[in-house]
Amino acid sequence: MAKTRTHYICQQCGAQHTRWMGRCTECGTWDSLVEERSSPRATAANGRKRGIVAESDAPVLLTQISSDDTKRLSMRGEELQRVLGGGLVPGSVVLVGGDPGIGKSTLLIQVAAEFARTHGKTLYVSAEESTRQIKLRADRLGLDTDNLYVYSETSLDAILEQMQQLQPALVIVDSIQTVYLEDVGSAAGSVSQVREGALRLLQFAKQQHTPIFLVGHVTKEGAIAGPRVLEHIVDAVLYLEGERFHQYRLLRGVKNRFGSTNEVGVFEMTQLGMREVPNPSEVFIAERSAGTPGSTVAVMLEGTRPLLIEVQALTSHTGNAQPRRTANGFDVNRLLMLVAVLSKRVGLPLFNQDIYVNIVGGMRISEPAADLAVALAIASSFRNARTDPDLVLIGEIGLSGELRSVSQLERRLSEAVKLGFRQAVAPPATLNSSIPGLHLTAARSLSEVVTQVLGRATASEPTGTSPS
Repeated sequence: MAKTRTHYICQQCGAQHTRWMGRCTECGTWDSLVEERSSPRATAANGRKRGIVAESDAPVLLTQISSDDTKRLSMRGEELQRVLGGGLVPGSVVLVGGDPGIGKSTLLIQVAAEFARTHGKTLYVSAEESTRQIKLRADRLGLDTDNLYVYSETSLDAILEQMQQLQPALVIVDSIQTVYLEDVGSAAGSVSQVREGALRLLQFAKQQHTPIFLVGHVTKEGAIAGPRVLEHIVDAVLYLEGERFHQYRLLRGVKNRFGSTNEVGVFEMTQLGMREVPNPSEVFIAERSAGTPGSTVAVMLEGTRPLLIEVQALTSHTGNAQPRRTANGFDVNRLLMLVAVLSKRVGLPLFNQDIYVNIVGGMRISEPAADLAVALAIASSFRNARTDPDLVLIGEIGLSGELRSVSQLERRLSEAVKLGFRQAVAPPATLNSSIPGLHLTAARSLSEVVTQVLGRATASEPTGTSPS
């Protein structure tokens, strides 16, 4: 019998160590080494098994390869297709991650039902729910199709055997961290199990030209659990983002071998499952109280799609020596920079003001193009001055208070005009063509914008300040 070897594997990066240490020498993570035992003979056998069978015995000219049989498969709705790059590529493996309860399983079972109705047999494998629980969810969502097969199993060997017999057009495995291979001597969810399981599924997908969706758990930091090699194995990695208590979700691609990673899909969580939002800008500003101090509209760019987002700010006088700076959906460090610019370059005395910034709808903004909208919302609340309800603000702010240009300005402004906005303030930029129905004001500094939009007459004592 082959001698069993003991080694320690980092659960973050997958690095192997011959002895236990408190800190991984590769990635520097503390308390991440887990003991695992393996046989040299079994390891060699696993290496042979996971090799993807070549389609030819010799190199082939690229011009001689036909791509007629690899056309993309249409998916449910336009949002998912946009994120995937125009459809699902046969033989691809897609990893979908997200926080618990965000709606990953709900979205994928809807995708499975629609795919089964249009393309044929679809297999939905769940290692976390029984078949009865899946049936209850399908009934609640109103799903009914004769070609959707469900299978509750944790053994990946048994799952692969059923996949081989059924030969489905699409396979969904929920989740990769809860299935296990019997010939891998470690617990489910470990680095070895996740890596070997993903490789076996990848082998099946490439051999049978069957697309596979994998659901992945995420860590406390928001990254997909398991080694980073898991994301290197699959063809595409999608994240379902959003606040758990908000109804809107963003499906964002962070890796895609067959398309762009700049696309994003918007969904709304309802009682009947995930519903596509064809015009998210209209939804995000539908409940806006126009003309309220501290409220502005920013035009963001998620991939190739412009989105209009309402930005709210509130300033309140405080007696504390250290005023609060709180942001919901916006980077706090970016907020501190904007507050410093408003104090130094515009002359607003914000040293005794608590400042709160909120991005409406549970959205998260990381693009610098929202700087101008956030800064003006703070100035509007501080001066208790209203901005025009049909005004949008676009621009990045530098440390000296200057406005810097942003990408695809014309596309952003065109989207604003569609939703009824007639005024815009942006950095000086040359547009290829004028935007009909829009009055564009070019400003070079934040101080200039505050003067033009809020006016000099409104620069009075802000509400909430204590009298001298």
